Amino acid sequence: MIKRRHMETFFTFHSIRKRRRLVSVFVNLPLYQLSELSDGDWQLKRLSLFFQFPEMADRDRDREWDFYLRTLSTSTRESDPASDPSLLHSVKKLHELCKAEKNEDLVARVYPQINKLFQRSVASLSQSRAPNGLLLLAILQFYLDFGEVVLHDADPSLRTFFRSCLSREFADPTVAEATLNFLNLNKKKLLTSFLTLLPQFFPLLLKLIAWHGKKLEKSFLKVFPGLVSPGSFLPLFPSLVDLPILVVALEKVERSSGSLIGSGIASIQKSTAPEMLLALMDEAYTGSTIGDGGGDSESEDSSTIDAADPLFLELLKDENDGLAERHWTSPGMAAAIQAVINTPQSDRLKQILDMTPRLLDYYFAIGLRDVNNSLICALIPLLMSRNATMFPDKKFSYEVRKRLLEFMLATFQRSPDFIALLKKPITDRLGEAYDSSAKMELALQLCWAIGEYGGGGGSHKDAARELFESLELLLYENLSSSRLSLRQESTVGSDGENFRKSSQSRLLCFVVTAIAKLATYHRELMPRARVALGKVARSRISDARVWKRARDYLGLMSETAICLSVLGPSRPSDGDVQDPGIVNWDKGGTKMTAHVPFYILGEQEGPPFHDFSFSDILPRR
Repeated sequence: MIKRRHMETFFTFHSIRKRRRLVSVFVNLPLYQLSELSDGDWQLKRLSLFFQFPEMADRDRDREWDFYLRTLSTSTRESDPASDPSLLHSVKKLHELCKAEKNEDLVARVYPQINKLFQRSVASLSQSRAPNGLLLLAILQFYLDFGEVVLHDADPSLRTFFRSCLSREFADPTVAEATLNFLNLNKKKLLTSFLTLLPQFFPLLLKLIAWHGKKLEKSFLKVFPGLVSPGSFLPLFPSLVDLPILVVALEKVERSSGSLIGSGIASIQKSTAPEMLLALMDEAYTGSTIGDGGGDSESEDSSTIDAADPLFLELLKDENDGLAERHWTSPGMAAAIQAVINTPQSDRLKQILDMTPRLLDYYFAIGLRDVNNSLICALIPLLMSRNATMFPDKKFSYEVRKRLLEFMLATFQRSPDFIALLKKPITDRLGEAYDSSAKMELALQLCWAIGEYGGGGGSHKDAARELFESLELLLYENLSSSRLSLRQESTVGSDGENFRKSSQSRLLCFVVTAIAKLATYHRELMPRARVALGKVARSRISDARVWKRARDYLGLMSETAICLSVLGPSRPSDGDVQDPGIVNWDKGGTKMTAHVPFYILGEQEGPPFHDFSFSDILPRR
């Protein structure tokens, strides 16, 4: 048998004479040796025939076309195209030949057969036992590459694939990997010609990555920016935070209904729709609660979590239909969370707990870079509401909350007027500082942002006044009583009491600083700030850091220029106001600077303990 090295040798020779010499080897070969060539040496056979009889090469090419086209046409008698692997091979070979020949007539010959195959495959999805995803992806690739030649709009075909095929086969690892490879290969075309496709089906793609985990993470991260659009930016955030809950829901459906590959979730949702409608009508007219719809409801795994729980119905959807409420207080949710806490975490759940913070990093980076201010401003209240409501895993909660707060502060730094626009949700969160450590940490960061950015800026005086009043109320409540309870973290005994006192002192320090900085920015609030800080300084509560800080700020307020320099706005509104913490010593030769509060800078009380001259620090001319 002729070895493949003969063909490789041919491509290493570049002179016509050497090529002719090599061709003579093939010409002198007996025909029985040519017929014994393996499939891998088919190109070698075509090469030999080409140099003997050029017209035979064309005939051989036509023979290939006819063979693969006949394969597609004869398959019309088959009921399940996915069960015939030769169809996938024929589609790929015809696609390769069309790309190699670059002949529109040949593409036009192939298109009708491939299009019929696509329609038959979609029609047989509900009865098919084999996965159709690979075959449909190969046909979709043909549509994307040659759609302009045959005037085929690929958008309906792509949506049909997601809605009818991938929704059934996302749990198949081969189909999942091939889908992400297809999306990455055609990412540029999808983002330019099919802008709404990926944002519409992001819940389905999230199910794909939630089920398969880290082995598809790199491919999914490349696709992820395409999921973000003006219509998907807001609903995408709670879906990302709830990825661990999605894994819990998928695993429960698998335990109660069998494998997710095939008609798993789609059939469950379809079969429960009438029962859900009747149950909702019964609840509306009789006041009764939605109960089990199945006869085997005594089984824990076959409970109403699959059918009646609104949270899981929302999680298991395939398409983005806007921002929906997440029913974290539903009974099914509480039962599912309790079950997860009491049992060891699955490998799939562990992987998604580790991946979710990284996905949020991508999401927030895209938001800061590409999303308009209106959507960012609308997202911040969602961040506030989800800060204390997420999957109960300590490491996961810490990593997610850290990213939420960092993004929120980054948006306030970029657009300080958001603080004034969002004064109502900010005020509400300040009032919730007593409930848990997560809510208190959010309140602390909001206090810092209010003071740092002047309650939204100089043009938002009314909003600044309302925020100042909220800070005053928070301050007086903590001075008059020990309302801060932190029920979830406090324990009976001295440790719990020490934790409560430490948290209350930390909160008071943030509030005192925010009041002083806000009054420095808005001078009309200065008298009220002096009264509030005076009460704190005279209170002499157990933690000396609180009343000492209030006294120091009162001392600063007696020196307007220095107070503005130390506590003033981080971004000056005009050229005359300088950044906080910066003293322009160059003007010391013409402007007298007195009463420098060294007791603040060095935590010293009383006058300086040494002689000091401004000539020591002023530049000499």
